[in-house]
Amino acid sequence: MTAFRVMLRMEVRAGLEKEFEQAWHEGTDAVTGHPANLGQWLSRATDEDSTYYIVSDWLDEPRFRKFENSPEHLEHRAKLHPFRSGGSFHTMEIVAHIGGRAAGDAG
Repeated sequence: MTAFRVMLRMEVRAGLEKEFEQAWHEGTDAVTGHPANLGQWLSRATDEDSTYYIVSDWLDEPRFRKFENSPEHLEHRAKLHPFRSGGSFHTMEIVAHIGGRAAGDAG
């Protein structure tokens, strides 16, 4: 399977982590509701305070770029912006995936 992956490293203002998580969760349909989205994840760093990684997978880059400029995405991004103190944005193409043994047992 090939896919296009987007990873946002987001530094959240100290003390606003729970509010950020709630705002992110409330807006997830803006991303996962898009027909080209394969899923998204929110992860909290274990080695950096107030740092999160938002990862989303897409069918391909052109459809992600179309979503990126959509009113739904711009509205969702605006709701998260007040929590952000810094971060970075990365894109990549998935070239291989090999499932682990535990993935077959998950259920």
